[in-house]
Amino acid sequence: MPGVGGSISVLQHAQDVVTIVVGIVLLVLGAVLLVSGIAGFVHTLSSGKVLSATSISGAAISLLDEVLLVLILIEILHTVVLSLRSHRLLAQPFIIVGLVAVIRKLLFVLGGEKTVSTSVLALLIALVAVLVLGLIAISRFDPSEVEAADP
Repeated sequence: MPGVGGSISVLQHAQDVVTIVVGIVLLVLGAVLLVSGIAGFVHTLSSGKVLSATSISGAAISLLDEVLLVLILIEILHTVVLSLRSHRLLAQPFIIVGLVAVIRKLLFVLGGEKTVSTSVLALLIALVAVLVLGLIAISRFDPSEVEAADP
């Protein structure tokens, strides 16, 4: 049908533009969160208050939370870039984002920031195992996806 090819081309270009804007927003948000986390950590350490192991530990945990959140955003940005390059959605970057998110949650649970039930902790650990198995399965059974994810 005449005009369908042109419409598809316009829609693909529009999708690329929206994807680029999303990528820029993710990059800016990641930079802001990273600077904010570092500034908060430095502010905690340089405040006139007496530093204790608890306050330093709390500041370090807070900084680690921000850094892992930035890592999640950067992994999502990586997925956006891969999507722009190949015009297909890859599973591996999403599994990595999920793995980092679960590990982030586990660090807070194990760091004493939050108390959760044993069943929630078991669920988080099981989720890590499932995501790692998913990564192994993708690398073993779909090597084309691993090659596309590593430009």
